[in-house]
Amino acid sequence: DYASSDFDNALVDHIVAEYKKAEGVDLAKDKMAIQRVREAAEAAKRSLDSLPSAQINLPFIGTKDGSPVHLEMEVSKSKFEQVVSGLVGRTRSPCETCLKDAGVSKGEIDEVILVGGMTR
Repeated sequence: DYASSDFDNALVDHIVAEYKKAEGVDLAKDKMAIQRVREAAEAAKRSLDSLPSAQINLPFIGTKDGSPVHLEMEVSKSKFEQVVSGLVGRTRSPCETCLKDAGVSKGEIDEVILVGGMTR
């Protein structure tokens, strides 16, 4: 059972890890920074519905050696799909169980209708 927030959290974790690797600043320790990253991740995820990539630009996200630092990052649709692939992959077994319980093969499915926020 996954919510949109699971996908947001995966993207937030990715952004924080990449920023720490690139800048040496751990945003995970700053609640205000994490909230800003979360909002930016949600917006980026929505942008990726219709665009091949999304820009994340968060000025003054924290400090390093007493100076302000900024977060600028591009997230491509393919990178987002890679980041959330574990979540998506874990839905395979329940789908296969559903097909089995219904007595239907994959080849008999003409359409799949997705509902919910992540399916827009």
